[in-house]
Amino acid sequence: MTDVALAERDGGTAWRRIADELADAIGRGEYKLGDTLPASVALAERYGVHRHTVRQAFRHLADQGLVTVSRGRGTQVTAPRLPYPIGRRVSMRTNMGKLGITGTSRMLSAQVVVGEAAACAALKLKTGTPLWQVRGVSLADGVPMGAGTHWLSVERFPDFDKAYREAAGSITAAFKVYGIADYVRLSTRLTARLADEGEAELLEIAPEAAVMISTAVDALPDLTPVHLVSSVFAAERMEMVIEPFGDSPSPLGGEGGSAER
Repeated sequence: MTDVALAERDGGTAWRRIADELADAIGRGEYKLGDTLPASVALAERYGVHRHTVRQAFRHLADQGLVTVSRGRGTQVTAPRLPYPIGRRVSMRTNMGKLGITGTSRMLSAQVVVGEAAACAALKLKTGTPLWQVRGVSLADGVPMGAGTHWLSVERFPDFDKAYREAAGSITAAFKVYGIADYVRLSTRLTARLADEGEAELLEIAPEAAVMISTAVDALPDLTPVHLVSSVFAAERMEMVIEPFGDSPSPLGGEGGSAER
């Protein structure tokens, strides 16, 4: 049976057949780590389907952790998702270092805002308290993994924009400027949705690709909250590992570009 006939017969399941064939080819080594799969237009012509059908197959492969779909890079065979442990302490750079991966961060923006009710409540501050709103992005070996927005008290952290910038996007290093040598994760809330246009561009993922949302509060060892962060992670590149009793050896070198140290 020809590829075109296959697509016509299977209709809505054509994307799954395409995904399965590509997954088999990856498994056989026809496409190796870092290789770019044929473009959606070429595969659509080969299988006699609309290119959106091929893109659906790509998304399925990405959900399985077999490929990464990036703007400007195409669909590439990827390594397994990076594990992201969530315990008493959360340190992306430490985790990546253990895997032999270089983690970096960069600040996108920083401004003082009037604290909204939800943010102030999380930090146990009065509504309207001036807060730093700092946005950043985190990368693993140059690949964007997540982006985050941080909120902190302006009174407790004066000139935090400068401290954060000089700390190369590390919340942990910036905290040391204010005499905070250690802090713990007070809470983490996880949800999921599809990426919006801005997130897709920033993370270099396909439009409406799946993203994980982490809303977390960090506190001093006495459990006084000092840091609220909302992060958006590329689901095809990360997996959350809940470790209720886990504890990173040290927050040194932790990163805060995507909200997690």
